[in-house]
Amino acid sequence: MRKKLLKGVKRVVVKIGSRVLTDDDGALDMTVIGSICNDIAALRGQGVQVVVVSSGAIAAGRSELGLLEKPKTIPQKQAAAAIGQTRLMRAYEEAMKPHGLKVAQVLLTSEDLASRQRFLNARATVDTLLGFGIIPVINENDTVVVDEIKFGDNDNLSALVTNMAEADLLMILTDIEGLYDADPRTDPAAQLIPLVRSVTRDIERMAGGAVSAVGTGGMATKVAAAKKAARNGAPTMLLLGKQAGIIINAMEGSEVGTLFLPAAAGLNRRKHWLAYTLKPAGRITVDDGAREVLQKKGRSLLPSGVVQVEGRFDRGGCVRICGLDGKEFARGLADYSVTEIAKLAGRKSKEIEEVLGYRYGDVIVHRDNLVVL
Repeated sequence: MRKKLLKGVKRVVVKIGSRVLTDDDGALDMTVIGSICNDIAALRGQGVQVVVVSSGAIAAGRSELGLLEKPKTIPQKQAAAAIGQTRLMRAYEEAMKPHGLKVAQVLLTSEDLASRQRFLNARATVDTLLGFGIIPVINENDTVVVDEIKFGDNDNLSALVTNMAEADLLMILTDIEGLYDADPRTDPAAQLIPLVRSVTRDIERMAGGAVSAVGTGGMATKVAAAKKAARNGAPTMLLLGKQAGIIINAMEGSEVGTLFLPAAAGLNRRKHWLAYTLKPAGRITVDDGAREVLQKKGRSLLPSGVVQVEGRFDRGGCVRICGLDGKEFARGLADYSVTEIAKLAGRKSKEIEEVLGYRYGDVIVHRDNLVVL
């Protein structure tokens, strides 16, 4: 199955975690970085384009600042990132040089991908770099980012980059062999799960939420990233990053790590962006009838189905769409502002102009701008 699935892969996103890139003292491990770059060069030789999403800047900067443990304050993290980014890029440059390959740094915040124009600009930049045979090395712009515009972790960023770069495969290199049915660090009977056909609630619960001393993402964030990539139609491989040759072995179809299969019916690129990249600014609660037609019939949300609206958003804002039980089941772009929707809730479409004195259209959220989650 693996060989067949990977046969047509032409563009790969390789996410490399902090624990993979650093040694026991928290400094960059040039042996491991060199091994990974050897594999990336081998892929390039086979005609496969590679985009790297790399953690490690804060960890590299931490050692330069003389901090004995992970920075706790935002200024400390930003200072460590400012120092560490240069060290990290230099490490990639040195490791790629023997293969005749060049690298380019691309720093992003969630705002860069939440804006459709900036999202497309970022994609064009990555496409151009790949066209010149250069390896983009993408990281969150930790030197300026604050909580409100953070991706959360580079696992999430890698899934979003997989969509942005229109990649065929996401590889997440981590410090364990893959997804286990229990924590292998504490349970010697834990078994590796080689294949995940679909990320279910049981799989998510199994992943837990542990984080490392030098990174921000635990197994739960990696499973969440695999789920997002699957909705985009891309498989994900979770692999032991410090194992020499692991990328090439995986690409050749060896039964290593955990393979997450793509969803049978993936989202198009724009709807994936809408579902997973935009941050909702409000919530619309709908009645059971509206929920049924949205979920089962792919219709637009009409004002008659709206029960309540909350938040602060204008026309075109991203909103969560929730049922009467309060649970979000869809997400979309509103055709009206929060104050306008509050006035239209429960009314018929033909009453819109009568209520507002104008109308943009007959729906609150058009089906083309709506994703069922």
